[in-house]
Parts: sequence; structure tokens; C-alpha cells
Amino acid sequence: MDREIPKEERTRRKRRKMLTAGAVASGVVLVLCVAPMMMRQSVQLKNLTVSAVDRGTIESTINATGKVVPAFEEIINSPISTRIMEVYCKSGDSVEAGTPLLRLDLQSTETELNKLLDEIEMKRQMLEQQNINNSTRLSDLEMQIKVKAMTVDRLEVELRNERYLDSLGSGTGDKVRQVELAYRTGRLELEQMRQQLANERQVAAADMKVKNLELTISDRNLGEMRRTLEDARIRSPRKATLTFVNDQVGQKVAEGEKIAIVSDLSHFKIDAEIADAYGDRVAVGNPAIVKIGSEQLRGTISNVTPLSRNGVIAFSVRLDNDSHKRLRSGQKTEVYVLCDVIEDAVRVGNGSYYTGAGTYDMFVFDGEERVVRRKVQLGESNYDYVEVVSGLEPGERVVVTDMKEFKESASLKIKK
Repeated sequence: MDREIPKEERTRRKRRKMLTAGAVASGVVLVLCVAPMMMRQSVQLKNLTVSAVDRGTIESTINATGKVVPAFEEIINSPISTRIMEVYCKSGDSVEAGTPLLRLDLQSTETELNKLLDEIEMKRQMLEQQNINNSTRLSDLEMQIKVKAMTVDRLEVELRNERYLDSLGSGTGDKVRQVELAYRTGRLELEQMRQQLANERQVAAADMKVKNLELTISDRNLGEMRRTLEDARIRSPRKATLTFVNDQVGQKVAEGEKIAIVSDLSHFKIDAEIADAYGDRVAVGNPAIVKIGSEQLRGTISNVTPLSRNGVIAFSVRLDNDSHKRLRSGQKTEVYVLCDVIEDAVRVGNGSYYTGAGTYDMFVFDGEERVVRRKVQLGESNYDYVEVVSGLEPGERVVVTDMKEFKESASLKIKK
């Protein structure tokens, strides 16, 4: 006959089962945590990039992004509001200087030109007419003055005669005064006419200047319209490649609207951008290195935009060899701006691990089968080397692969 198990025994057995289950769970957790760590204690040598620490010169650089663009590129804008009548070339065509690219509707402009020519001719005729009128009027005044001068001379003679007769007693005082008044009046009228002639000459000269100025302005407008009409016959300004043309026949184009682009695709430059934090280190004349694949092209900064936009500063690099075979328009490049030269520096190879001057945890070889994590202070850099400020000595070998996944490991075993 079964006996009932005491309550204390049941409680003891239950506690034992709970302890056993907890131990098993803790063991599983421990295995799950330790196993990855045990697996991380070694790394394949073939998966690592190793660099030897040495001494040498570092041309310190700052990185920028760039794009290859033609050294010469000219945008051709429509000089008038019109529409496209014909297109003679297509994008990608090589064109010579003076090659017709497209034809615009010039009928209205030619009509305005002819109208302006008629207006100018009319102004020339009016100017000639004005000149004749001025000459006639001035000649009439000169003749009137001559006649008036003769009249005054006659009055002067009469005055002398009357005074002589009066002195002999044959004349009268009233007659003398009458002739003297006529003489003075004649002199005043003569002076007035001479002043009028001078004024008329000044007015005529000023009027002719105004007319000539109007004609000059019209001639300038005519020259400008002729140039506009010539520009509207769209031609290539030089030997180049047509990289864009508006080939929509019949489409209306506004004055100043882009209708074609010609580029010299045999010579190139680099348009680059860099964070504005480095703005004080980028200046016209600074050397620069442009990296295209394995090729390195040297050049000089030729232009720097004075303003920052969206946190970046734009600048241009003029290449020493701007016709290199690897250059292609629109190609993305890496640009390294040379800032300083550090002589006899302790240096290590550059790599994906380097993100700027500061302190890094780097794995240094301790023998042939183990690497040890060490604090290393790094400084300036270029595309090949990074300056070692402290933590490494020449002759040591360092892993320059990004080792973030092993940041908790103090050392690693090397598997060959």
C-alpha cells in the first residue's frame, strides 16, 4: 500500500529540479557567449592587409571628390526669341570652327533690321536738311548785319555833316540831335543783330550735335542688331565636339535660352568638392593629385569658390597632362590636395581603417603567429601613408585592414 510523500520531501525534490534546469540554462548561455569569442581568437592571414612601419617623407593631403570636365566648354544661347527651323548636327559630332549647327527663324529680326536701316537713312536726310536750313538762316543774318553796318556808317557820316553845318550856323541843334539819335539807334540794332547771329550759331551747333548723336546711337543699334542677326546664324565658335544641341524643330526658344554646347574633349580639368572644414587649407596654387584607377595625375588648384554651399567648397584643378588617355568627361575621381611635407616621419600604409587624425586600436604582429591590440596615435596622411605620432616603431608590422569586428579581442592567432 502506497504511502503519501511528506510535504517537505516534495518541496526538496521540486527545488532540486529547478536548480538542475537553471544550471543547464546557464551552461547553454555560457556556451553561446563563449563560442563566438573562441572562434574570434584566430584569423586567416590571407584575409589581412599587412603594412610594415618605416621612416620616410609624407606629403600630407586632404581628400576631395572630383569629376572630369572639359577644359573648354562653351554654352551657346539663343540671341533672340524665335523658333528652331533646321538642325544640321547632332550630339557627339565633331565640328570645325564656323560649322553651322542649326538655323533659327530670323524673318522678324531681318524685318526690324530693314526698318532700322530706313530710319537711319531718314535721319541722315533730315540731318542734311537741317544743315542746309541752318546755313541759309545764318547767311541771311550775316547779310542783314552787313546792310545794317552800311546804314550805321551812313548815319555816322550824316551826323558829322550836321555837326559841321551847326558849327557854321547853317544847321540847327534839333537836326543834329535827330541824326545823332538815329545813329545811336542804328548802332544798338547792329549790336543786337550780331548777338543774335552768335546765338543762332550756338543753337545751330547744339542742334547739329543732337542730330549727330541720334544718328550715332542709331548706327550703334544697327551694328548691335547686325551682330545679333549674325549670332542667330548658330555656328560652332571653334573646333570642338558638339555635346548638346536642341534638335526639336519648330520649338520656340526664348532669348538667352541654351540651345547648344560645344566642348573640347581633348583637354580636361577637374571640378572638385571638399568639406568646408578644410576651406583654410585649399588655396589657388596648391598642388593636387588626381587618382583615376591606378593612375596618378598631378595638377594645380586654379580656382576656389569663395562661398560654401551645403557644407562644401568647390574648386578646380588644372592638370599638368590634361590630355591623358584615361581622362573621360563625367568620370568620377579621387582628389588629394597637398597641404604639407613631413620629412623623416614614422609612417604606416594607408587603408580603410584610417578616418582622420586621432587614436586607433591597431593589431601589431608579435612574432609570426599572433597579433596584439595596441593604442596608436596617428596624424596626417596622404593616399599611400599615414603619419605615426606614437605607439609604433619602424620595423614593426601592422594590420591595416578594418578590424572593428575584433574590437573586444586583446590578441588574435594568425592562421596561415
